[in-house]
Amino acid sequence: MPETDNWRADRIGTALRGENPTVVRRLKRGFAVMGDPQFLPGYCVLLADDPQITRLSDMPRAERLEYLADLDCLAEAVEIACRRLDPAFRRVNIEILGNRDAFLHAHVWPRYDWEPPELVGRPVWHYPQERWSDAGSTLGPQHDRLREEIARALDSLAAGPQAATALAT
Repeated sequence: MPETDNWRADRIGTALRGENPTVVRRLKRGFAVMGDPQFLPGYCVLLADDPQITRLSDMPRAERLEYLADLDCLAEAVEIACRRLDPAFRRVNIEILGNRDAFLHAHVWPRYDWEPPELVGRPVWHYPQERWSDAGSTLGPQHDRLREEIARALDSLAAGPQAATALAT
């Protein structure tokens, strides 16, 4: 990650300018980015490619469906990558909230069997606050392999079903 976090103040603008270090891939209607906290390794966010879009319903239906198709693709890529790297991978949870950040974005959370029993069946927002800012799980070079696997899966999914099937096996 760069020395400054100025990109955090304008995540979409910096993604559009190629300056957001969390971007994994540009998709049709958004940017697949690695999430800042990685206490659940593989956490990604799909940023809409227009900072003026604040909710899904702001998009014309055709664009909305393209955004949701991008979300589906990102979720599948996270599943493929996380399953490949951690046999305790369970599933992916998808959320579009928008309560804090005033731009359209969707969360893709991998879930694992090794999570604490009292949290594994609950939304990730139940994790204690200290987990969200824990320096040991902040996105960094230790997540490069995971980022590469997600990018590879996204590329394969974009190439078509046969490539994606081959990658998943």
